[in-house]
Amino acid sequence: MDSFTRSGLTFDVRDAGPADGEPVVLLHGFPQHAGSWDGVVPGLHAAGLRTLAPDQRGYSPRARPTGRRAYVVRELVDDVRALLDAAGLERAHVVGHDWGAMVAWALAAWHPERVSSLTAVSVPHPAAFTRSFLTSTQGLKSAYMAFFQLPGVPEALLTRGNGAFLRDTLVRAGLPRADAEETVARLRPAGALTAALNWYRALPLGAADPVGRVGVRTLHVWSDRDGFLGRAGTEATERYVTGDYRLVVLPGITHWVPETAGERLAELVAGHVRG
Repeated sequence: MDSFTRSGLTFDVRDAGPADGEPVVLLHGFPQHAGSWDGVVPGLHAAGLRTLAPDQRGYSPRARPTGRRAYVVRELVDDVRALLDAAGLERAHVVGHDWGAMVAWALAAWHPERVSSLTAVSVPHPAAFTRSFLTSTQGLKSAYMAFFQLPGVPEALLTRGNGAFLRDTLVRAGLPRADAEETVARLRPAGALTAALNWYRALPLGAADPVGRVGVRTLHVWSDRDGFLGRAGTEATERYVTGDYRLVVLPGITHWVPETAGERLAELVAGHVRG
């Protein structure tokens, strides 16, 4: 399959690997796209796994609704459920990075019957993340999230110099320049950057819909040079997982784990899938 439709929105999907392999859904983060997994999927395919990597809501050109309410986490989770339905899958192994990890945590908590295993990359359990604001410097690391709530201002700043400001910011944060260039190019079409920012702008609308404890088998991967996510939330995550849980810390790796440590991440995911 190369796409699926939900509620009039059409999502692009990269479906590859052995057709009869165990399915692994790969959920990208901000401001990435399905191609962020290009360094990961070869290792998963070599392990006999099928991968389905969607361009999520706002990132697929034909799935770009207006208004922040369209981007609450419940909608993002239901998009993944629709992907599973369209692929004829009762359940799948789910891997998420950055915002994709947030969606994966919520899917595993709210619909555990659809998740064979969970791999959360970079982002801790949402409750642990919230707790870390009170116990560490995470609030400072996440100050950009408050800035993103402003209407129009973030778009004006991030598109400065035809996107050069955003590109250089991503490169300074450790994303390879080629990936940063492609990211900026994908966000240039009208409405694309606003749609990506709406994931953040919808956060206050979902505050009364918390992500509970997760009972599915969980692997959490965090990198110790992540400039956006500190150790406190990572270390607190275990208390919110009731199923089997394992934490792996990647030394010397920045936030962009799929792009810069793809082979190692593939090894970890394949091992986790195999149990």
